[in-house]
Amino acid sequence: MNGQVGSVLAVVAVLAALAAAVVAVLRLRARRGIATAMQRATYDVLHTAVLAAEPLRAGLTPATAGKAVRHLRVLVGAVGLAIVDGDRCLAYDGRGAHHEQELIAAARKSVKAQRSVVLNGSDLLCDRVDCVARGAVIAPLGGPGGAAKAALIAVADGQPAPGLVQATLEAARWAGSQLAVAELESSRERLARAEVRALRAQISPHFIYNALTAIASFVRTDPERARELILEFAEFTRYSFRAHGEFTTLAEELRSIDRYLTIERARFGDRLQVRLQIAPEVLPVGLPFLCLQPLVENAVRHGLSRKPGVGMVSIEARDAGAECHITVEDDGVGMDPAVFTLDGSDSEDGQHVGLVNVDERLRSVFGDHNGLVVETAPGSGTKVSMRVPKFHPQVRA
Repeated sequence: MNGQVGSVLAVVAVLAALAAAVVAVLRLRARRGIATAMQRATYDVLHTAVLAAEPLRAGLTPATAGKAVRHLRVLVGAVGLAIVDGDRCLAYDGRGAHHEQELIAAARKSVKAQRSVVLNGSDLLCDRVDCVARGAVIAPLGGPGGAAKAALIAVADGQPAPGLVQATLEAARWAGSQLAVAELESSRERLARAEVRALRAQISPHFIYNALTAIASFVRTDPERARELILEFAEFTRYSFRAHGEFTTLAEELRSIDRYLTIERARFGDRLQVRLQIAPEVLPVGLPFLCLQPLVENAVRHGLSRKPGVGMVSIEARDAGAECHITVEDDGVGMDPAVFTLDGSDSEDGQHVGLVNVDERLRSVFGDHNGLVVETAPGSGTKVSMRVPKFHPQVRA
C-alpha cells in the first residue's frame, strides 16, 4: 500500500514540476513578447505589400487590379481606393464608388500632366446623405523611367491630410514599379519568342534545301526510303515551327534531333556516325525550346561536313544531382579558340549565330552561370556543354 502511495506521490510531483515549467515559459514569453509593436506593424505592411505585388506583377488588367486594390487601400488607409486606366475604372474598393465618373475625369487629367492631383469637397459634390467622400488624392502609377498610363485614387472622408497624400504618392510609386517589373517580364518573353523565330529562320534555308535534295535522290532508286524521309522531315518541321511554348523537354528535343540526324545520314551515308548516352531520369527535364538542336546542327554542318572521311557526333546527357549536364561533341575540323567568342562578333558567315542565340537564351532563363561552355581547337573537333537545372520556376515545358 505504501508503495502505491509513493508511486502516486511521485507522479504528482512530476506533474507539478511540468506545470511549473510551463508557467515559467509562459511568463518568460510574456515578458519578452513575441514581437514589438513596431515589428508587428512592419510585418503587417510588408505582408500586405506582398499580397498586392503578386497580381500587379502579372500586368494591369481588371482582374489583377481587382485583386490588388483592396490590399492597396489597406496600405494607404483610405475609405475608398480605385485604379483607373484611361476612361475606365479597373477596380474600386471601399466607399465612395458613386463618384466614379468624377474620379475618372480627374485621373485622366493627372495622367496627362504626369503629376498628382488633390480634390476637396467642392470637387466631389453629392446630395446623398450617406456619402463619406470629402476629398481624394490622385497619383499617376509611374515606374522608374516610364510615363504613367494609369492612376491610383485614394478617397478621403475629409480634407485629404498630408499623411494620406504622401501615402498615396508612395503607394502609387511602389505599384508603378511592380507594373514595370511586369512589363520587363513581358518584354523578356517577347524577346525570347523573337529569338526563337530568328533561330528558326537561321536553320530553315540551308537545311530544308539539303533535306529536300537528299529525299529527291531516293525518289527513283528507293521510293520507300524517300517516303520515310518525307515523314521524318514533316515531323521535324512540325516541331521546329510549332507556334506554342517557349520551353520543351529534353525528350522532345532529342526526338526532333533524331529526325534531323536521320535526314542528314541520308545525305552523308556512313560518313556520319552518331553516339548517344542519355540518362533516362533526365528525359523530363525542361529547357528552352530549340536550345539543343542548333548545337547538333552546328556540329554536323560546320564540324563534320568539312572533314574528309568518317565523323562522329556524340550527344550525352547526365544526371548531376540538381542539374542535368548536356554535351554535344564532334571530332570534326574544330576552330581557333582565339577568334571564337559567344558575343556574336566572331562569325564571318554567321555560322555561329545558333550558338550565340542558345547561349543568350540559357543565360536569360537560368542565369549567367548557365551559359554554353565551348572547347575547341583546329583539327581537334568541338565540344559544347551546358548545365540545366532539373527544376526551375520559370520553366514550364
